[in-house]
Amino acid sequence: MNVKEKRSITFTCLVLISCVFLGSSILTGCGTSKPRAAALETFTPSRQVDLAWSVHATGVISKPWTLIAQGDQVIAADRQGQVLALDIKTGNQRWRTIDKLGAPISAAVGSDGRYTALVTQENELVVFEREKIIWREKMTGQVITAPLVVAERVFVQAVDRSVRAYDVTNGRWLWNFNRQSTEILSLAQQSLLSVYKDTLVVGHGSRLLGLDPVKGTIRFEVSLGQPRGSNEVERLSDLIGPVARVNDILCVRAYQLSVGCVDMSKATLMWSKTQAGQHGVAADANAVVGADNADRLIAWQTSSGEALWRVDRFQYRGISTPIIWSNMVVFVDSEGLLHCLSLQNGRTVARLSLDSMLGSTPVIAADGKLLLQTISGKIYAFKVN
Repeated sequence: MNVKEKRSITFTCLVLISCVFLGSSILTGCGTSKPRAAALETFTPSRQVDLAWSVHATGVISKPWTLIAQGDQVIAADRQGQVLALDIKTGNQRWRTIDKLGAPISAAVGSDGRYTALVTQENELVVFEREKIIWREKMTGQVITAPLVVAERVFVQAVDRSVRAYDVTNGRWLWNFNRQSTEILSLAQQSLLSVYKDTLVVGHGSRLLGLDPVKGTIRFEVSLGQPRGSNEVERLSDLIGPVARVNDILCVRAYQLSVGCVDMSKATLMWSKTQAGQHGVAADANAVVGADNADRLIAWQTSSGEALWRVDRFQYRGISTPIIWSNMVVFVDSEGLLHCLSLQNGRTVARLSLDSMLGSTPVIAADGKLLLQTISGKIYAFKVN
């Protein structure tokens, strides 16, 4: 198969994947109908979740973005590349970018609080120091995953699974990692790009790789399972971000394949459970929680992978990547309803209404607030009383 044929197949795959309905495996707009969403249950709230503040701070978000909580500020962006920082305590604006990008965003922001990086739909990496652009660099491939900014470096992972490293202060290219893969297709969705101590952690198909951040060489790799299927689309199994970290344990999903946890101190797979899903997982010291393609939630014990509970009452509601917050499992459905479940048994303990469906994976601030951004660009901060 020549390069042109591979590119053609990759493009076809990206079109197919773009038809996947968020939160379920049902294809909409591709000739099939969507199953009816489960009706909302009636329950008596047993936890009090209050709104600390909300700000309609950005423009519309066209795809799942990322919020970055750094110290006492939260950094967000919209589709047109407007980036801003808000005070986590009050929601007041700290700063807002003043330079125009000239193109919509392809990959959401990454930030260390001082430097912020994003990638446009014209494959241009743009780096800001607070509100001002300090350098730009053209990428060779499409980027979906938010750049990672850490230790005065910016790391960028392209859809073809290659990773590039730059000096964040001046844009100097440091290294490029591009390992040959037997998998022709790759997933057009946020992949795994994180850090563990002094190791850069990236997804490469269904494998988790630990890279030397200085040289870009492989330190270790761990497989989350063997891809299955009769064709290349069915065998897609890229790791999906964001990763859930609990001390030395990283838990992650391999697309339509499995959920597993890796002991990073030993670079070994602790356990892996088959679950066909397309969103990331949540984890703490006690449990790992993930939803399958039909929005059925399962909780596993973090140390062993033993099943703790299963919830089927949110089927086909288009639920987001969950997060564990204040001993609750929290997620948002496609109707913009924020659901809070007990981590112990999966029972619903609170429910709130947002202005639209979720546009970013929720994050937890240093002061314990839950932060999230909807597709309308509104940013919410919640607290538990």
